[in-house]
Amino acid sequence: MGSCIICGASVDGHICESHQEDVVFDFRGDDPHQLVSNRFYRGTVDGYADFGVFVDLAPGVTGLLHRSELDRRLESLPWEPGDTVYVRVKNVRDNGNVDLGWSIRQSDREFRGTLIQEGETSRLPEEEPEPEEKEAEEAEEAEEAEEVEEAEVVEEAEEAEEAEVVEEAEEAEEAEEAEEAEEAEEAETEAIEGERDRIEIGSLEDRTGESVRIEGEIVGVQQTGGPTVFEVRDETGVVDVAAFVEPGVRAYPAVELGDVVRIHGDVERRREEIQIETEALAVLDGEAAETVERRLANALSERARPDEIDALAEDSTVEALSMPLLDAAEAIRRAVFESRPIVVRHPATADGYVAGAAIERATLPLIREEHSKRDAVYHYFTRRPLEGSVYEMDDATNDVTRMLQDRDRHDEKLPLFLLVGTGSTVESADGIGLLDVYDAASVVIDAAVADPETRESVDTLVSPELADVDGTLSTGALVSSLAATVNTEVRSDLTHLPAVSYWEETPDAYVELAQEAGYDAERVTELREAIELEAYYQSYEEKRELITDLLFEDGGDLAAHVSEQFREKLETELSTAQANLKTENVDGTEFAVLDTDAYSHQYDFPPETLLLDSLHRRVRGDRSVTLGIGTDELYVRSTMDLSLREIADAADEIAPQADITTASVRDGKLEFLSGARDAVENAVIAAIADQA
Repeated sequence: MGSCIICGASVDGHICESHQEDVVFDFRGDDPHQLVSNRFYRGTVDGYADFGVFVDLAPGVTGLLHRSELDRRLESLPWEPGDTVYVRVKNVRDNGNVDLGWSIRQSDREFRGTLIQEGETSRLPEEEPEPEEKEAEEAEEAEEAEEVEEAEVVEEAEEAEEAEVVEEAEEAEEAEEAEEAEEAEEAETEAIEGERDRIEIGSLEDRTGESVRIEGEIVGVQQTGGPTVFEVRDETGVVDVAAFVEPGVRAYPAVELGDVVRIHGDVERRREEIQIETEALAVLDGEAAETVERRLANALSERARPDEIDALAEDSTVEALSMPLLDAAEAIRRAVFESRPIVVRHPATADGYVAGAAIERATLPLIREEHSKRDAVYHYFTRRPLEGSVYEMDDATNDVTRMLQDRDRHDEKLPLFLLVGTGSTVESADGIGLLDVYDAASVVIDAAVADPETRESVDTLVSPELADVDGTLSTGALVSSLAATVNTEVRSDLTHLPAVSYWEETPDAYVELAQEAGYDAERVTELREAIELEAYYQSYEEKRELITDLLFEDGGDLAAHVSEQFREKLETELSTAQANLKTENVDGTEFAVLDTDAYSHQYDFPPETLLLDSLHRRVRGDRSVTLGIGTDELYVRSTMDLSLREIADAADEIAPQADITTASVRDGKLEFLSGARDAVENAVIAAIADQA
């Protein structure tokens, strides 16, 4: 038994249960399962990723401090690889992954004590031993004095002998250095001339412990607190290559992103991941580099382009769009094989989330196959939902800022931006133009609307509107067939998604697909409503795990629970809205106008777009228009085929002082000056009546 170093209570060790969080532990173990949850530990920053910080708690024991645990933005952290940090262990998973939490205390003095944990036991820090008895100390001093006297007698002889030994050691050291230099020169020569047979990266799993030679392109560089880690890609995959000079010092500083290299090294496992420990690395040029580049390019072209569209159901619209869909699928697959991050932007709606989740479902397995690192699926794929359906300058500025930081800080390639259900109209032109300034590749897919000008702004555009195709596709249905083409192995996971993306008039082919997959009409409705509700909350977050649980791994309980909340909230809002509609008939067109400022919650579910969609479905007739007007925004819903831009232009002529403009064709949204609200309402009604 011992006593608690904080309160003095009797304990089996040095700290009582109630004061576990008042001390910081220095972990000296070698197994993550020896860590104790809710304890604070001293660690060392290993490196950054998009989703958090890796922290070494001991050699071979590393945890992830996820960005959601931080009290500030990830990019604002002052930590560099090798810095000492203080974290809390939240959980150790069965596979050894360690989940870490943020500690507001970031120095020893902010804790009430320090303990060293060795394995599963802990002890106090080492202290200098003290003499047991004063008499022993005096005897020791006398003995030391005698030894000094004897030492003086032999000192001259020892000095002479030491001088001879030093001379011999210097000669041996010079010989050893010469031998090492010769070996290094031979290794570099071997790396350049390629005397060993080349091994494909895709076969390294079976070669642990072997010495190998690989050739490929540098697609990433990360400086850790220890080695420099190069990501190297060949025609079969990507692997980490560690090169060490001394802790925190850049190895091979002349090697840059995009260089073609030949590497000799040993295949090892680090944190259960394949890694090559470098013996020699040489940058290739001339014919040797051209040979590798040609091999990579040929393999990439062969792997990236699918042979044909794998449509989920017979759909004439999908068939008519086969060529642009193949182009989009190739762009996505090529980004994976080039180790280029993919950023998906989609509206925070059920249709948008279904489309984004379909691409995610198809792409993540490809990334796992391509990269040996377990965290690659977070590093190379991100969904960033949008509040609306326009890719605005605010969104583009955020994306460009992040991509430039990743390029400069982590030597990352510029990402492929996949804009789903957004970016297809001129309202997004400024945002897409900013991406284009930096030559960031973009693919736009939208089943609803598109403008011809978009063709010139993006690398690949998929839209029925620009292909002169009449159809009733949702973006979720269109993108689900694209996702099945990107990765045919996940096709069966996607068959229910198109039905989930429709609020009404779901094509029979997609209803049947969902039923065959075990999703009846009630379950599909619950999924749609649950996704729509979760899309609203924390709308800027991708919620990857939650959306996966709902769409792919839920037995029905989660969706049913969330769907019930959706219905309660929407019905309450609809009842209030319907009771306060202002209706009038203008030249045979029925108008229903809702003051959204007065009769809807501005900062709670449902959002105005969903409220007005639902309200319009409830009150519409043959020739009817539902308007929702707020402080400076007006939404239009109609059973007739109206041109929102023509309405905006005509209304602006009627009320020129209001500055009426089209904010989003896809959302049916106009903007105006708040001081002219009454004039705007009258002008829009007059413009619609004239157009109808």
